[in-house]
Amino acid sequence: MEDLTPLTNLQQLDDSAKRKPKMSERQPLLLQGDGSDYEGSRSGNGLIRPPVRSSPPDSTLVNVHSEDSIAAPGDDDEQSGENLKSVGYNPTHHRTLEHPTSNFDTLVHLLKGNIGTGILAMPEAFKNAGLYVGLFGTLIMGAICTHCMHMLVNCSHELCRRFQQPSLDFSEVAFCSFETGPLGLRRYSHLTRRVVTTFLFITQIGFCCVYFLFVALNVKDVMDHYYKVDVRIYLLLMLLPMIMLNLVRNLKYLTPVSLIAAVLTVAGLAISFSYMLQDLPDTHTVKPVATWATLPLYFGTAIYAFEGIGVVLPLENNMRTPEDFGGTTGVLNTGMVIVACLYTSVGFFGYLKYGESVKGSITLNLPQEELLSRMVRITMAVAIFLSYTLQFYVPVNMVEPFVCSQFDTTRAKELASTILRTVLVTFTFLLAACIPNLGSIISLVGAVSSSALALIAPPIIEIITFYNVGYGRYNWMLWKDFLILIFGLCGFVFGTWASLAQILNPSVD
Repeated sequence: MEDLTPLTNLQQLDDSAKRKPKMSERQPLLLQGDGSDYEGSRSGNGLIRPPVRSSPPDSTLVNVHSEDSIAAPGDDDEQSGENLKSVGYNPTHHRTLEHPTSNFDTLVHLLKGNIGTGILAMPEAFKNAGLYVGLFGTLIMGAICTHCMHMLVNCSHELCRRFQQPSLDFSEVAFCSFETGPLGLRRYSHLTRRVVTTFLFITQIGFCCVYFLFVALNVKDVMDHYYKVDVRIYLLLMLLPMIMLNLVRNLKYLTPVSLIAAVLTVAGLAISFSYMLQDLPDTHTVKPVATWATLPLYFGTAIYAFEGIGVVLPLENNMRTPEDFGGTTGVLNTGMVIVACLYTSVGFFGYLKYGESVKGSITLNLPQEELLSRMVRITMAVAIFLSYTLQFYVPVNMVEPFVCSQFDTTRAKELASTILRTVLVTFTFLLAACIPNLGSIISLVGAVSSSALALIAPPIIEIITFYNVGYGRYNWMLWKDFLILIFGLCGFVFGTWASLAQILNPSVD
């Protein structure tokens, strides 16, 4: 019997090949419990049969979205039961939320996640692009970033249906897309998750550096009216209170802090905007188009300003009515239109008002001798100081579970957490002290990490996610994603190069 076993298996494989299509590279894997049985599952059970490539795009999407052809192990009855189970799976119907957010709450959170120090740096971005290039470029950049957010949400929904998961975060979407992509790329799924998580960490740490420096520069600008001190002294004075504030581990205790910061930010922006609109010069007093050498700096600052892609999936996952998040008049489009208009307005009028003398934050251009303008600087400094804790909460929670898992006792875990938070805050302080140029560090953070998350990752994820589905008529989705990817890579390379050149050679500014 042992000698006949290979023949029997071969006969069964031949019969099976006649009944169903041959496995192709486009067959995505079902969700595995862990990575240990991943390689073995590729050639065995748990595979979704690919749609017929000659079928129309609309029917192809239906076939994959409904997952009505899962090759599950077992007999035909078990396979039919698995098919019925996966047909029409809607991830939003399986989410259990303790405190779901309304559409308005989600819109407020979306605005707050996008509007930060980046909006105050937009006038300098316009200086690096020119008045009209900055005007139309910011609107186009906003449209591309918003489209990439939609891409990320759509890929999340598609992958949630495939894996029958209620929700996924950014790194999980990247992981699942590679896990169900071409066979040659599936081995990189865990690496992809780590890369996305790393860029999320770098982005948030970069934001914290910018916040640290922003507060110090605005306080220095006010105090220079009385006596002048190096900005690093103010950074050092801020270090201890910043460490103490960030030792708060429970996010609910930071809610009042967040509310105060939001109110102060709105007040500061409103007063700053009133200053910008006073005695505006003619448009011919500023450059309509800047030089090619400074355009990468504009890209870095502009993409930094559209910093909200990291909050898109958490917001959509926590909505009471997530179907209202997308769509033409959905929460995402509404919020991003407001954000793009605010960025464009502040950049346009700020550069028109102050011209080539505009600084890394528009608050630094306000009249130093007026009490109201000094109050604006202090108000924005306090608001950003309090907002640091919310930005810091994200990276520390990426690292803290791993660090604490290395210790056994509760006391040791708490001590490790305290040391970790102190080290990370001190690290952002050191980075800010080494690069006390606000415009350069904003452009560098935007070019390196924000472009990777907002412009490079989404098209790659969409290409791989819909590899087994198809890219529509004439492969329009593939061409569109390639154009966005090339745009993001060019901005990443040239923006990083220009920002580093400005940091290493400050006389360029």
